[in-house]
Amino acid sequence: MEHDQTGEYPHELHAALSKDGWIGIALPEDQGGAGLGISEATMMLHTISESGAGMAGAQSVHANVYATQPVAKFASPELRQKTLPGLIAGEYRTCFGVTEPNTGLETLKLKTTAKRDGDQYVISGQKAWITNAQIATKMILLARTTPIENVKRPSEGLSLFFIDFDKSAPGVDIRQIKKMGGRAVDANEIFFDSYRVPADTLIGKEGQGFKIVLHGMNAERCLIAGEALGLGYAALKRAVSYARDRAVFGRPIGMNQGIQHPLASAWCQLEAAKLATYHAARLYDETGKDSIITQHQVDAACNSAKYLAAEAAFTACDRAVSITA
Repeated sequence: MEHDQTGEYPHELHAALSKDGWIGIALPEDQGGAGLGISEATMMLHTISESGAGMAGAQSVHANVYATQPVAKFASPELRQKTLPGLIAGEYRTCFGVTEPNTGLETLKLKTTAKRDGDQYVISGQKAWITNAQIATKMILLARTTPIENVKRPSEGLSLFFIDFDKSAPGVDIRQIKKMGGRAVDANEIFFDSYRVPADTLIGKEGQGFKIVLHGMNAERCLIAGEALGLGYAALKRAVSYARDRAVFGRPIGMNQGIQHPLASAWCQLEAAKLATYHAARLYDETGKDSIITQHQVDAACNSAKYLAAEAAFTACDRAVSITA
């Protein structure tokens, strides 16, 4: 709460998690990670959120977990070795550069371009609502390398990069967005104007970025679902404690069904959303060449888990506030 009120990034939390190896929970062991999955990472973010750190604590670390999944799965060995060990050790942080101001969730219509120029790509365009860009020195960037009118499907022609994000370099301008809440982690607009990056920062093959970035987006959906669950369970715990202690007309208000039933209903919704969340995370982890699980199944499960967990968390928080008001 203190960090959220002052707008100060929780550096000490990130440092402690890095020191004990938690940043690399879902990254390969040969890069210094724990070699576990998004299931375990979701449990970690769920726990961080429920501890009282909430979204401020979770957002200080979660991009370093989900945004790097495409790197671990599709980047060249050289790029993985160059980037992941330092990130796992907490030497630097990354941000996720996908969202744009005029495309919103319509990712296939994004406008930022990356044009090949010899052994470099030249990036121009704008990104918006990029979390932690003020303290990040790396960025997972999705940009269009082939104009949309020149591809058969809108999902083609997008490419993913893991770039150095030098805010003092020519061609990049970052502007922080003021927020009413959630201020412990910054949100930003970023403007690229012929910003040059090495060609070897490309993740996977050129033009295949949308398929690759889904591995980061689906991981993000699982983690955010876990964080939402943490908020909901924390709110219910406080509401139940309050209902036991608050006495009206000679007895605790928690003895009244008008208090009990809304909280019980909210708990049931959280439990159902938790099952959906960990089911989605397990599907994500089990998807591979030898798996019968399809990408469509993973997409649907991760999207629905995020929705259900967010709805359940809102209900729990709303009822907790109503009871303690």
